Amino acid sequence: AVTTTLTPPATEAKQSEEKLGRNWIRLDKDKNGQTIGMQTAIVHYVPVKPAVSENATQPGPAISVDLVAAVHVADAGYYEQLNRRFEKYDAVLYELVAPEGTVVPRGRGTSNANPLGAMQNGMKEILDLDHQLEKIDYTKKNFIHADMSPDQFMQSMKDRDESFLTMYMKLMGEALAQQSGMAAKGESPDLDLIAAFFSDDRPRRLKILFAKQLADVEGLLAGFGGEEGSVLITERNKAALKVLKEQLASGKTHLAIFYGGGHLVDMDARLRKDFNLQPSDITWLTAWDLRPKH
Repeated sequence: AVTTTLTPPATEAKQSEEKLGRNWIRLDKDKNGQTIGMQTAIVHYVPVKPAVSENATQPGPAISVDLVAAVHVADAGYYEQLNRRFEKYDAVLYELVAPEGTVVPRGRGTSNANPLGAMQNGMKEILDLDHQLEKIDYTKKNFIHADMSPDQFMQSMKDRDESFLTMYMKLMGEALAQQSGMAAKGESPDLDLIAAFFSDDRPRRLKILFAKQLADVEGLLAGFGGEEGSVLITERNKAALKVLKEQLASGKTHLAIFYGGGHLVDMDARLRKDFNLQPSDITWLTAWDLRPKH
């Protein structure tokens, strides 16, 4: 696996060690149980092997699809690793709600005019991280836009009778239920935040706290998938996999889908059902290095 001076090496695990396709962001801990990193998954999918028969035809070209979990603010070394990995694919399908033909210039960043962008920029500054749109090279010829346009997104919300308010309320409801469960176990995010602010190791403690919250949010977003899910996950995933089908039909055989972790539980199910693919192995990349600085 690729390593850099900024980010610990990737770690790999076989199917027997992981519930592949279920977990996309995790906290990495050392042998003493201390959090040393936040990691994102790359899961490798291959065709399900058909039963062998006497009249079996010659196999077609071997195809594979990697689901690559994205985290939108991270260490620069993490994005350097991804840029190098992306070079090996015939096509990298990426998420971005934008008009068809949009070109993402190198180092573009995201605007504070968008509430989500403003939140990501705030995290970037507070935690000394970099933004995905600044560091990932979307100008590469193998990068393919695989998402909705703003007009398609808004029309799909209208068709589903959804609004940003209803999605926000659903997310808040699930978050409150999760917090109640934490309280029942004696855990308190508010107390953890106060403790982090008054810690001698404040920057690292804050990053660990935010890493836990980010992993939780990605888990909550997974609940927006499925046929009865939402435009945010379900319909955008359908758009991405429509592009995947087109790219496979064009003869490309080694592809990656680079999407936020909250999308990938639903996308895993669709690859299994609609493309007859199954996960074979997983690689974990450290997005946030949370080791103590000595």
